[in-house]
Amino acid sequence: MALLTPSATKLVTSGLSSKLAAPIRPSAPSRALHLPRATQEASSVTGLVFDPANAVKNELTTVDKTPPSQSLGRAAFDPECEAAINEQINVEYNVSYVYHALHCFFDRDNVGLPGFAKFFKDASDEERDHAHLLMSYQNKRGGRVQLKSIVMPEMEFNHAEKGEALFSMELALSLEKLNFQKLRELHEVADKCGDAPMADFIEGDLLADQVDSVKSAAEMVSQLRRVGKGLGVFLMDKQLQEAQ
Repeated sequence: MALLTPSATKLVTSGLSSKLAAPIRPSAPSRALHLPRATQEASSVTGLVFDPANAVKNELTTVDKTPPSQSLGRAAFDPECEAAINEQINVEYNVSYVYHALHCFFDRDNVGLPGFAKFFKDASDEERDHAHLLMSYQNKRGGRVQLKSIVMPEMEFNHAEKGEALFSMELALSLEKLNFQKLRELHEVADKCGDAPMADFIEGDLLADQVDSVKSAAEMVSQLRRVGKGLGVFLMDKQLQEAQ
C-alpha cells in the first residue's frame, strides 16, 4: 500500500474539513393535511367520524327498558308540549260546542235562518276536525291525549238592538280571534322547548287556516253591519244556504 506524503495528507484533511464546515440546508417542509376539529377529535378516539354501533347504545338501552304501558316512539317530546296540546284540544272542542249551539239556534222554526244554521254547523265541524288533528299529532309524538270537561254554552242568541245574526257573528269573530291567540301561545311553547317539528305542524296545519277563519268572520260582521236586521239578513242567509 502506498503511503500519502505529508503534503497530500494535509490537502485531503483540509478538503474534508471544509465539507464538514459547510452549512446544512434544511429540506422543504411537507404540507400537513388540515382536517376539521370535530373530525380530528373523532378520528383520534375511534378512527371514524361516526360510529353508529356506539352512538346508538344509549337509545337502545332506553328502548329496551321502556315498559309496554309507555310509548316506544317518543323522542325529544317535552311534557310541557304534551300538556299544551291537550289544553288546545279542549279549546277546540269548547269552540266547536258553542258553534253547535249556534247551529241549533238558527235551525229553529221561529228563527228560520237555515243558511246561518249551515254556516255554524260547518264551523263546528271544522273546530272538531282541528281537535282530531291535534289528538292524532299527540299520539304520533308519543304523548297521551287527556280529554277535559267541556263547558255548557249559551243557547239563546237574541239581541234586540243588533239582531241575532249580527250578534252571533260578532261572537264567532271573537271566538276565532281567541283561538288564534291560543294557537300562537301553543307555538310559543314549542319554540321555548326547541321542538321544531311541533312548531312546523302548528304553522302549517293550524295557524294558516285560523288566519283565514278570522278574515272570513270579520268580513261577515262588516256585511251584517251594513245590511241591518231585515231583508239584508234574509238575503245573506240565502247566500250562505247556497254556498258550497
